[in-house]
Amino acid sequence: MGIFSNNTTNPNELSFLGHLEALRWHLVRSAAVIMILAIAAFCLNNFLFDTVIFGPLKQDFISYRGMCALGYKIGAGDVMCITVKPAKLQTLGASEQFFNHMWISLVSGLICGFPFLLWELWKFIKPALKDKEMAPFKVFIVVASFLFLVGICFGYFILFPMSYNFLISYTVSDSGIVQTNNTFDDYISLISTMTLVSGIIFEMPVLVYFLSKLGILSPAFMRKYRKHAVVVILIAGAVITPSPDVTSQMLVSVPMYLLYELSVFVSAWVVKKQSIIS
Repeated sequence: MGIFSNNTTNPNELSFLGHLEALRWHLVRSAAVIMILAIAAFCLNNFLFDTVIFGPLKQDFISYRGMCALGYKIGAGDVMCITVKPAKLQTLGASEQFFNHMWISLVSGLICGFPFLLWELWKFIKPALKDKEMAPFKVFIVVASFLFLVGICFGYFILFPMSYNFLISYTVSDSGIVQTNNTFDDYISLISTMTLVSGIIFEMPVLVYFLSKLGILSPAFMRKYRKHAVVVILIAGAVITPSPDVTSQMLVSVPMYLLYELSVFVSAWVVKKQSIIS
């Protein structure tokens, strides 16, 4: 009969199995919500692609208008204005559009359902938490969701448009022998990857919180290598931005630097709190 027939002999084992069963249902509910949102996104394909996914291909995209207006406002003229090349995305396979439609729908469901996924994680961990640990974990759910969505917006409105226009305009020589004919698959891969990666990068303060709590990371270490981090951030900003002016580079570099400073503050707060408790 196995472990299910002996309820008194192996309580720990049954408790472990009970935890696995509870986790399974939390994951099932999360997956169900993500799939429902993905199906809704799949049905709204005209809005999803024409307005959202293909938005950065249009000259009147809000990011381009905002950067151009900012350039004139600070007296830089049209140096921050980006001229978008007319784009026709090619497909090289019969199934390319369908599978990319499914992929973008799934990514949309994951982004919209991320707060619910964290909420299910909270419900799973809640019974094991003490009363004094409840409030911090609730804050974690809110902060992690907020940072993820901010990172998604940063990747979509700032990071991807600048990177894409730089890459699509880049040429290895002035001869014109090499022409860039972008494919639909490459475009979808680039926008989804950069947007999701940006959302994950913005979770840095949350990761630093847990690493500091485990004693793996310290504010002293982060302050020591602050200069190195600044250099990396500035290089990333210079590579991503299509124009050589400092203002557009700062649009990318400043948020990333503020994120690093926020992580240093979080690490210092954790270490200080642990020293008070001990």
